[in-house]
Amino acid sequence: MKLYLDDERKPPEGWIRIKSAEMAIRFLKMGVVEEISLDHDLGRKKTGYDVVLWMEKAIATESFTLPAKISIHTANPVGRQKMELAIKSMLKRMEN
Repeated sequence: MKLYLDDERKPPEGWIRIKSAEMAIRFLKMGVVEEISLDHDLGRKKTGYDVVLWMEKAIATESFTLPAKISIHTANPVGRQKMELAIKSMLKRMEN
């Protein structure tokens, strides 16, 4: 399954759009997400960064397996940078 986390933009062909961080985490917990594309600002309390933080914690505490591909499509430069750094850190830790 390809998840597109965004509260405003339409997803690319073949992707399923979800509008909340909570819903993204539900799908990730089910282990059915092959690819995920993240927006940062979701117009709610939680953001795409919260999803990244959840993945990081789940790897350490729940033996969570990351989706094969994680991408970021946000227009928020600060949010993008935070998510990119967290994802790089997470991937580096998994290599060790």
